[in-house]
Amino acid sequence: MKGRILECVPNFSEGRRTEVIEAILDTLRGKDGIRLLDYSSDKDHNRTVVTLVGSPEGFLEHLPGFVARAKELIDLRQHEGQHPRMGAVDVMPFVPIKGITMEEAVDFSKSLAEKIHEELNLPIFLYEESAAAPHRKNLANLRKGQFEGMAEKLKTPEFRPDYGDELHESFGIMALGVRPFLVAFNVNLGTDKLEIAEKIAKNVRHISGGLRFVKGMGVALEDRGQVQVSMNLTDFTKTPIHRVFELIKIEASRYGVPVVGSEIIGLVPMASMIDTAAWYLQVEDFDISQVLESQLLE
Repeated sequence: MKGRILECVPNFSEGRRTEVIEAILDTLRGKDGIRLLDYSSDKDHNRTVVTLVGSPEGFLEHLPGFVARAKELIDLRQHEGQHPRMGAVDVMPFVPIKGITMEEAVDFSKSLAEKIHEELNLPIFLYEESAAAPHRKNLANLRKGQFEGMAEKLKTPEFRPDYGDELHESFGIMALGVRPFLVAFNVNLGTDKLEIAEKIAKNVRHISGGLRFVKGMGVALEDRGQVQVSMNLTDFTKTPIHRVFELIKIEASRYGVPVVGSEIIGLVPMASMIDTAAWYLQVEDFDISQVLESQLLE
């Protein structure tokens, strides 16, 4: 794929009905100008995370159809899951990869939001680098109250949609914007007590005094009989994965709870995993250029 390249990581609010998930993903398969790299569905979260790469032109052509299919097949009035959500397509972030500046990507995001609104009559928030005001940058601020409380929230001046006026009765509202790379990292605990995961998440996330560039919450994994600290690491170069993992182990030990596993959702930059491996192996002066595949990619 040559020319201007963006990554797009849309999250849609369905993780249980395989036929619905596949029907929505079919709108992305085999399309010129975009490529479906990965997707991950979680039944407890009732959510699917998709990773795409493509050109601005390809995304402008094909993403409205993706949103339209989700609008057709997902009704948030019937939706339940552990993950907060306000839209059938809940969030659609873009990351500049090659040949496109952050400013150009922001301009593109506004063009796409306008097109989706005009074609589908859906309300949209712009967030992160695309946000119109500082208090609208943070996704958690926009999503607070979730779908059930959003109709009243949208009536307040500070949270009027950037496109549209009212909450769509079944779709809800979507957040769309440009952001840096984000690592979706979850740590599973050997207990079924949700309050422990919630306490650990509170101590780890930045907004309540934890690590910078970490957002987190406690989630119950009912099928496993476990709980999870579910996180977004918004700048892995400044708060790396291993630092977050070690802090969670320390916090969990306060409650006599073991860490029993972790997971990465979607794709991550190679550098984030190499940094983690180098830290645990205590490799001195290790550089990404020493990785064979990185040389081949060059």
